[in-house]
Amino acid sequence: MKKDLHRRDFLKRSAATVSGLGLVGSFEEMALAQAAARQPAPTPPAPAAANLPKAKVGNVEISRLICGGNLISGYAHSRDLIYVSPLLKHYFTDEKIFETFRLCEDNGVNTAMLKLDDDTVRLLNVYWHVEGGNIQWISQITNPADLTGEINRSLDNGAVGVFTTGQMGDELVRAGQVDAIAKAVETVKKRGAIAGVSCHEINVVIECERRGVGADFYMKTFNSKNYWSAKPAERYDSVFDETPQKTIEVMAGVKTPWVAFKVLGAGAITPREGFDYAVQNGADFLCVGMFDFQVQEDVRTAQEIFNKHQTRPRPWRA
Repeated sequence: MKKDLHRRDFLKRSAATVSGLGLVGSFEEMALAQAAARQPAPTPPAPAAANLPKAKVGNVEISRLICGGNLISGYAHSRDLIYVSPLLKHYFTDEKIFETFRLCEDNGVNTAMLKLDDDTVRLLNVYWHVEGGNIQWISQITNPADLTGEINRSLDNGAVGVFTTGQMGDELVRAGQVDAIAKAVETVKKRGAIAGVSCHEINVVIECERRGVGADFYMKTFNSKNYWSAKPAERYDSVFDETPQKTIEVMAGVKTPWVAFKVLGAGAITPREGFDYAVQNGADFLCVGMFDFQVQEDVRTAQEIFNKHQTRPRPWRA
């Protein structure tokens, strides 16, 4: 313990000295220096599973922090780093995925949002029926040409809910095909599951509300855009909410539960900052991609943030 404290003091002094001399130039060097300066104390035990708040969407009880699926599927918003997605696929072996799910469940995260594909169906069936896991699956469907088929496949394989993916929501609304989204929602609900609509563009929510689509939940990207690669002059593969203030204003009047995603800007925003911004401004749930080594800290941070904002401008909708 004493050695660790001395090491942190050294790192803080070193970071301050280098920064003061003006020798920290690159983004990587600045990030490393900042990380050293705020080196955390040793991680305390994770909270008991019961301490992470949950709420119901329809008849499904969902932890307010939800495990996202992009890391597991190897789909990474990694700016121009072309090796990141293959790296994720190599890291997340079957056993590592099962380990991550176990950590989620042990720490109170009872739901994962995962894309419908052959690998997801295979992994979940092994996890549930061989590994003895219980994590709930809300399925992300991606094929607008086969919405009914993908819905039925998801529910036949154990999903408790289905949502149309963000890109699909954006494109269908732009094309004036809100009816296709409404039909998907109706099909899911007729089978007794919860139905969601996901989007990056707030106009999707506006149109679904105007047309009375009746989704059980919305998934809407949401963060402050306060990170370097989201600046207007240099738009990279990292801008997930072009109009956060408009998102706040629209969602304030929406009575449907809101699952916020991309709250960390693909790793550009700290969990404490991203979670706080999203929950304070109206999100009812947070869907976050997590490595196994991040689960306990993310749960602890989420628990603190949700407790902090029990009262806020947008009423809790779940």
